[in-house]
Amino acid sequence: MSRDRNGNGNENRNRNGNGIRNRRLWTATIFLTVAVAGAAIQVRGAVLPTLEGFYGVPEWQLGLVAPAGTVGYLLVMLFVGSSAGRVDTRTVITLGAFGTAAALLAMGLAPTFLVFLGAMLARGAAMGLVRALDRPLLSHFYPDDRGRVYNLYDGIWAAGAALGPLAVVLALALGSWRLVYLGLAGTVLVLAVLFWRLDPPDVGGNEEPLTRDRLVALLRRPEIVGMLAALFFVIGVEGSLFTWLPYYAGAELPDRWAELTLTLMLAAYVPGRFACGALAERVGYLTLLTVVLGLLVPTFAFTFLVADGLWVLAGVVAIGVLISGVFPTAVAYGTDAAPEYSGPVNAVASATGSAAFATVPAILGVVIGGSNARSAMPLLVVPLAVAFGVVVLARIAEYRRDRHPTGDSVPNDD
Repeated sequence: MSRDRNGNGNENRNRNGNGIRNRRLWTATIFLTVAVAGAAIQVRGAVLPTLEGFYGVPEWQLGLVAPAGTVGYLLVMLFVGSSAGRVDTRTVITLGAFGTAAALLAMGLAPTFLVFLGAMLARGAAMGLVRALDRPLLSHFYPDDRGRVYNLYDGIWAAGAALGPLAVVLALALGSWRLVYLGLAGTVLVLAVLFWRLDPPDVGGNEEPLTRDRLVALLRRPEIVGMLAALFFVIGVEGSLFTWLPYYAGAELPDRWAELTLTLMLAAYVPGRFACGALAERVGYLTLLTVVLGLLVPTFAFTFLVADGLWVLAGVVAIGVLISGVFPTAVAYGTDAAPEYSGPVNAVASATGSAAFATVPAILGVVIGGSNARSAMPLLVVPLAVAFGVVVLARIAEYRRDRHPTGDSVPNDD
């Protein structure tokens, strides 16, 4: 076996091999964790009817479940994601995983609905610790394949989310809704132990600490502004579909088909994200987004303006395939513009998505209240068209920058 002048050839080779193995173990554990996170989100909605009867609470209190799961998650995502260059990644992710397992256990054992809500708030905050850093970590693991890895990451989330309601059905068949949360808690506990046992991640890029001036400069970059604008409009449409699609389908389709619309759309996310992951690095992020949104606008218009009967169902599946890849591909595009700030980019993208997910469905609900779902749902083509326009402008700007590079970047304050 050949050695270098210091006699360290075998040692360096072993170190590189161990680094690759550790990276793969981190990647696999992160993917398993995000699948469980997706399942936990969709379990929340599927178990609500059972909680109403079990705890004897009115519907307005059930409405607190969604914000309880989101508030802590969003605040932690913003704080920790913006501090990604200053924290110990393994320690924070491990604490988040153990905290998530404890919160899920508390939800499964909660004696009152108030305790359940408090545990859900804690679960969101604890999972925020994990997800504030896991995507940035993958960004540094795979700097040349962000689009593929991000779409795979979100595709696995979608697969877990699609299985969540099935887990509730199984738990109820076995006798209690509590079993689903106890099962999730046990699964996350195993993953937390895996995080704890893994070696610290060795990444090829360094996450820069974020100062106020750097944040302002980051948020002024055209790539980040374009990413956030497109995400706000598209995620707003996604949130509206998750909230109002079953309501719309109930009036347009037979009951046996109406109940399947949301499940089919979510299931379509899995192949959609895998396909976008395969194409992202080959065709470029903005080119892929332009094509996807260019197809999504007429597909959406056809589904909610022209189609009837089972054609609505086919349109919903097509919408799921197309819309699924927008978030991960847009975040990969923004991260490529400032890879040294992948944590803050992930944080502001998630915050923008959460804001859109909360506000746009509420606005659409007001419109539906004044008319009906059949008249209101086609209006969602407007934000999709705006997002398409934003991406086209970004693609034109990218083409011009490629022809006349300027070399601008976020200042380092040095």
